[in-house]
Amino acid sequence: MVLAADILKMAHRGGIEPSMDLLYQKEQNIPGSIQYNIRRYYAQHPWVADDTGMLVYHYNAKKPAENFLELRYCITGNRYCAEKSCGQCAELPTNNCSGKHQTVDVFTFHFTAMFLNQFVHNVKLANQKDEVLAFKHPNAFTKTFPLCSRKRNTLDALLNHSYSGALENIFVNAKMHELLLYSLECLVSEKEEGFSCKFLADESGRERIYQARDILLQHIGDPITIKELSKKVAMNECYVKKGFKEIFGTTIFDFYQQQRMEHAKYLLYEKGLSVTDVSALLGYSSISHFSAAFKKHTGLKPCELLR
Repeated sequence: MVLAADILKMAHRGGIEPSMDLLYQKEQNIPGSIQYNIRRYYAQHPWVADDTGMLVYHYNAKKPAENFLELRYCITGNRYCAEKSCGQCAELPTNNCSGKHQTVDVFTFHFTAMFLNQFVHNVKLANQKDEVLAFKHPNAFTKTFPLCSRKRNTLDALLNHSYSGALENIFVNAKMHELLLYSLECLVSEKEEGFSCKFLADESGRERIYQARDILLQHIGDPITIKELSKKVAMNECYVKKGFKEIFGTTIFDFYQQQRMEHAKYLLYEKGLSVTDVSALLGYSSISHFSAAFKKHTGLKPCELLR
């Protein structure tokens, strides 16, 4: 039996089990963004393995520009049907349908030191997670961990959503930030919750914070105030801000700005839109304001991503 952790190592080296056929692949290689590769394989033989994650911290004090953090995941036991119109059915194979196939799903997310710097800029490093994000932890390491329900649900969402085009880019970027947050928790413990804000112990409280996040993403090009946001989720402004920071590890403003800049990179690099068009789509009053915000958050000038 091949373990999920072995699949992660083989996938990183560019190889995979010879008995597995590639069913689906999606990747992104936009300069300055999270690099990712999502692959779904058809497992021709039954698998018995635990879902596994791997955090790779690459650190070289002599070559800081080459430092990176990589997250890898392997999920087994999912079912796949090529005919999406009947993807949710439970029917047995027929003459016109071979039925659902068991799959092995492999995910790789690559975060550069420059990209992660935005989360620790002017922040006091209080624990190992902060040191890893800031690349102040002095030794490279690889940590393997089981997948809790939150990570599994986020990974499933990357494979099973109905978004396309620009909306898909916004959705995928948000999910990758969730995975980064949840996976860094493994450096301390694998606990499911443990929130310090008491109102987050209630599922309805957490749902309102997730709803707030979704509303922000829906307003990527139409900025919304925290006051308006709190009204939409029917929660006190203070609770919204505290709950958001605890669940997503960043402030509402920083999250919103970061998502806007990631979407801007996609529109510039993948869609080939002009700086003027992207500035207008994201709701900026002037190109200069957009360019300054873009340079602050990405370290790049917008024109550097035009192809």
